[in-house]
Amino acid sequence: RNEHQNIHPENQELVRALRQQLQSEQQDASASDRHRFYTDMSCPVCLQQATFPIETNCGHLFCGSCIIAYWRYGSWLGAIRCPICRQTVTLFLPLFGEDQQDATQVFQDVNDYNRRFSGQPRSIMERIMDLPTLLRHAFREMFSVGGLFWMFRIRIFLCLLGALLYLASPLDFLPEALFGILGFLDDFFVIFLLLIYISIMYREVVTQRLNR
Repeated sequence: RNEHQNIHPENQELVRALRQQLQSEQQDASASDRHRFYTDMSCPVCLQQATFPIETNCGHLFCGSCIIAYWRYGSWLGAIRCPICRQTVTLFLPLFGEDQQDATQVFQDVNDYNRRFSGQPRSIMERIMDLPTLLRHAFREMFSVGGLFWMFRIRIFLCLLGALLYLASPLDFLPEALFGILGFLDDFFVIFLLLIYISIMYREVVTQRLNR
């Protein structure tokens, strides 16, 4: 198994108990009833191909029913910690359509979780760790039909345009001609802040969807 998908030792007992419960509930379920996604990846909780897959803000993929059961089954005082990396999970990102058969309940549970925890304060380190996943989802929705609304797309476009104009401008806080390779540090910093801002905007968009 991919080490990236290994259950964290502190969560193994909870996941083992949950796995037994899920397996007993699914003994009568037909394999043909499972909606298969990411055939090269399996859910680390039930060890089967992900059904109604959900990606956490830390970038790990689970069956929708498995991660929801992990939340409901555990004695959490707030947002859960990822079974794999132990990072606080404040956002569930569904990778399936709401119109799919039997998806309604999973979507309701996802919205319930996100409504409770997506607005939690995040440290700068947590925002950095969330960057790869949130940016991937943001840009995928940006270029998909029916994805992000136009105002958000325009804001991203203006941010990218502003960053490009700054990078192309001869006026730098640290001119490359004087500082050499160190002169690129301010350029990298601007790009980094831009990516952080886009991820924050996308998280806000996901949260706003829940209040419609």
